Amino acid sequence: MFQRATADQLWRMLRPADRHDRITRDTLNALKETGLVRVETRLESGHQLWVLTEKGHKEAKLLLPKTVRISALRKIRVDAKSQPVKDDGYDEHAAAVTSTAAVLTGAGYGTPLSWQTEIAHKLPYGYTQYADLTMRAPDAGVPAMLLEVDRVTEPVDDLVDKLRRYHDWFELLAPKADADKEKAASRQGAAVHNFRLWSRIYPATGREGYVPVAFVFTGKTAAQRESRMLRLEQAARAHFAGTPHRGAGFTAVDYHQAVPVVVTELERITADPAGAAGPVWRRLGRDEWQTLSVALDNPDGERLYRAELREARRRQAKREAARREAQRPVCMRCGNKFTDDRWQQIRQRSWPGEWDRLCGPCAKEAADRAEAERVARRQAEEVERAAAEAPAVKPRSRFGIGRRR
Repeated sequence: MFQRATADQLWRMLRPADRHDRITRDTLNALKETGLVRVETRLESGHQLWVLTEKGHKEAKLLLPKTVRISALRKIRVDAKSQPVKDDGYDEHAAAVTSTAAVLTGAGYGTPLSWQTEIAHKLPYGYTQYADLTMRAPDAGVPAMLLEVDRVTEPVDDLVDKLRRYHDWFELLAPKADADKEKAASRQGAAVHNFRLWSRIYPATGREGYVPVAFVFTGKTAAQRESRMLRLEQAARAHFAGTPHRGAGFTAVDYHQAVPVVVTELERITADPAGAAGPVWRRLGRDEWQTLSVALDNPDGERLYRAELREARRRQAKREAARREAQRPVCMRCGNKFTDDRWQQIRQRSWPGEWDRLCGPCAKEAADRAEAERVARRQAEEVERAAAEAPAVKPRSRFGIGRRR
């Protein structure tokens, strides 16, 4: 699976319960006698760097699951005199790549079968970006991560270009994806990922943003590594920083179309008692060193946006309520404000009513009084009418007999 490995790396990756790498070294020597492996070179650290022979490469293909990609065989390079050519730069880099996988595996990030090397990411403008390592460790909360190992030997601009190319690749449309729908979905957060090529190849990250990229630095001095990380952070901000959400009062950041980038150092990992599981990762854009899961999390992302959105809506509702309350009618008689029912009652009328400027109780009182007055007037009118319609009655004598003429 790896181009190169030392006995120490294989021991840490495959037999971490052993107290030392003796069993691993004995196994390598036994494999060497059968022609399956050979020693490529000796590293600056003094460790021997082992590689598969052509025979061992063929046998490895039969042993590994078909779902696991095996590295291409790197054959012996010879000069004009047929002497092996030593490629120190490549050997040291390959060893650093394997060391990275070893320390992460030892910290519980996947298994040896969780790794793949030199995975190609083809871009439409004719360039292919190869990842030094790809890790899949869903049980550790990292469904996928791309890793670049840097020995502080190439310009920082090259690292920025790598990150830019990863960003370009993450934005590629999947085959037969509708470009118009993808454009519309790009304004809806995570919905856009369903239209992108990367989501067909890598699992969902479980967080906002694209598959995270980790830069693992090693070599030179601590000051040089620190300077390199700072320069990378300054130059690559456009690819990892995300976009602030619009609107006053929002501090949350939209990371859905950003590349989460973390950095670490092999020296820092090996010095920490918890190894790669400790606070040895720094998310670009932050100052503190954190564990990998914390560094990949987005406390200022979607969760904060949802909370701020709820708060913004609460404040808006409060302003609307205050504005509505300021418009609430006041009774012209008693000075009390109208109830919601009374307010709604007068708003539903096409024409102003007689007592629409009175609150409910006062309107009822006025209506009752008006009704009582109306009833009283009607009764009085009936009495007058009855009196007017009554026949005239002749006066009678004292004895009840009318006088004769």
